[in-house]
Amino acid sequence: MTAPGRPEGPLLVHGTGKELVPPDWPPLEDAEAQAVLAACFGRDAAAARVAWRSPRPLSAAGLVEVAGRLVFLKRHHLRVRTPRQLLAEHALARHLAGRAQAAHLPIGVPAVLAPPLRRGPWAYEVHAQARGFDLYRDEPSWSPFHSLGHAWAAGAALARFHLATAGFGAPERPFGVLVGSCALVRVPEPLPVLAAWARQRPGLARALAPYPWEDDFERHVLPAARLAAAALAPLEPAWAHCDWHPSNLTWASEAPGAQVVQVIDLGLANRTYAAHDLATAIERSAVPWLDLSPGPAPGAATGPAPGPRTGLGTSPAVEADLDVVDALVDGYESVRPLAPAEHQALVAVLPVAHVEYALSELEYYADVVGSAANADAAYHTYLLGHLAWFAGPDGQVLLAHLHRRAARPSR
Repeated sequence: MTAPGRPEGPLLVHGTGKELVPPDWPPLEDAEAQAVLAACFGRDAAAARVAWRSPRPLSAAGLVEVAGRLVFLKRHHLRVRTPRQLLAEHALARHLAGRAQAAHLPIGVPAVLAPPLRRGPWAYEVHAQARGFDLYRDEPSWSPFHSLGHAWAAGAALARFHLATAGFGAPERPFGVLVGSCALVRVPEPLPVLAAWARQRPGLARALAPYPWEDDFERHVLPAARLAAAALAPLEPAWAHCDWHPSNLTWASEAPGAQVVQVIDLGLANRTYAAHDLATAIERSAVPWLDLSPGPAPGAATGPAPGPRTGLGTSPAVEADLDVVDALVDGYESVRPLAPAEHQALVAVLPVAHVEYALSELEYYADVVGSAANADAAYHTYLLGHLAWFAGPDGQVLLAHLHRRAARPSR
């Protein structure tokens, strides 16, 4: 994977819609990279240069030329990631690499080159440059696959990822900003859990305050969450990626049938379930969410939060790509066939697979970067809007399709 030349002009990043927008975080600069990388490369870091800056919006990252090679440098605000949190992600990366090699599983992650580094209000991580072609790096999350071959390969790679993470014994990560989870939807009564989180996390409480969240959860989340909890109950939890979409993968070539080479982001990883992780992969890439009315993007002007709304409103006509769904699941089952209970859980958990991450984004936008407009988009367009879509006719088509798959005789 090579780095393109550094573009002139201000950096723009992905927003909550399809447009590029100014970033929430200052871009990486050469002097900053030199200071951070001195801990890894000594005097050679004095000539470090940022060769490419990532357009992803929730941190600042890029490829840096240093000591005759390219390395990936990522900066987080401490309110998003602490060095201790990054150590947990790096431990999973090391386990994945070792297990994949021992079991001859063709899936991996870029090597971690140094312990997390802290400078002022920032935490930094340094990785080797990913192998393979980063075909989707200029496309926002929730963009579709370029081909059904890529969808099939991504499903197969997710199954290999689950086989490789087996045996990783770290405890579940607690709910936090921009971390994956299914802690709400695996319990039959999620409202007390969310209320406890709000008591423990003042930022989440402030983020929820403008909204009738208790009523909304009672009316819109609870019925689907109870179905998910019942379906997940017989399954064994396991470590999962929690953000499986094409721009988090690198590819063996630019061909439509290319295989996945590496996974390039474990930032949301947590102990959930294989079925929940596969549901998240479907939710991320088989439904064109960016065709919904987007909320304001990162960097948008902030101001008083819009007034609370009632109900879910009318979900726009957005159709799932059922061919992509089939390709993802078929690819997955080519490596790790789903048990009947996992098929049932996949259907039940899909409508609520996004709930915890939507809440973590709500806290991020409302209390970390201070964008009431984006927080409102996270609450209404993402959290409630996706629920509305699954409850509507287009979402029901997707769920019926998965029900039919689950009812097929074992292959």
